[in-house]
Amino acid sequence: MKINHLLAPLGVAAALTAGNALATPFATPVHYRYEQVGDVRIFYREAGPRNAPTVLLLHGFAASSYMYRDVIAALADTYHVIAPDLPSFGHTESPAGDVYAYTFDNLSRTMERFTEQLKLDRYALMVHDYGAPIGWRLATAHPERITALISQNGNAYEEGLAKGWDPIRTYWKEPTAKNRAALADFPTAASIKWQYLEGVSDPSRVPPDGYILEGLRVSQPGNADVQLDLLLDYASNVQLYPTFQTYFRTQRPPLLAVWGRNDPYFLPAGAQAWTRDIPDAEIHFYDTGHFALETHAQEIIPVIRSFLDRHVAPSSQP
Repeated sequence: MKINHLLAPLGVAAALTAGNALATPFATPVHYRYEQVGDVRIFYREAGPRNAPTVLLLHGFAASSYMYRDVIAALADTYHVIAPDLPSFGHTESPAGDVYAYTFDNLSRTMERFTEQLKLDRYALMVHDYGAPIGWRLATAHPERITALISQNGNAYEEGLAKGWDPIRTYWKEPTAKNRAALADFPTAASIKWQYLEGVSDPSRVPPDGYILEGLRVSQPGNADVQLDLLLDYASNVQLYPTFQTYFRTQRPPLLAVWGRNDPYFLPAGAQAWTRDIPDAEIHFYDTGHFALETHAQEIIPVIRSFLDRHVAPSSQP
């Protein structure tokens, strides 16, 4: 049994996506593909020459590869850019929970197989939110594959967890039906809209497409339970923070953090903490919230491009 992601409401979502794409002048075409990985048919966006350095983009909650639309357009002239939708997000299939385990370990295994099937043996990694602990697992398992790291509000330190995590921490400590029910408002369209707008000084800069698309997705039968399962399992990511930090400290990959300083879930301290383990880490803050690319793409993307050109572009390699 699979949760069908091609429901009628997403006809509206498709129209929104198409309208945005038509309004954006792409110098390099973007391809929309699928890859069967075990029990999951993974949707992904691909652009740029395949013989160029690869940049892998991993989204978080509540988002999909759509969040990277402007990044893809800006990088594809020089880089091979791949942006998958995680299982239960975007256009990727959502197998039922008795077929597919919705844990971060399993999402990471799926993404590892995805990269291997696409023969991505070296890549820079950009992450956001849930994409961060998945990306850190990929990096710790195969440090030789990572050319650089970019985090847009993707955390790896305890001090980065804001008070917004307190009710979720309660659920971690006591995973009862009562504590799960207390989080029922989290995977809803209204909550997702709040997450997109909270901490944003000018809400008119936030295009509604993202939170409408994700609100439709989370409203599909079974998806809210998937998201609550992932919230519960997020505790496994926090338990692995010391392992991730050891990787940062010993491997010292080039690292860029571009961070919305008003994020209700991940504090600026989480970005600043990287300088303990990677003294040369580049940290940039922006006056916005959790989805910094939605409001500050024009400011952030040149920083990303400069970072990649210095550390990943062919001319920067020894």
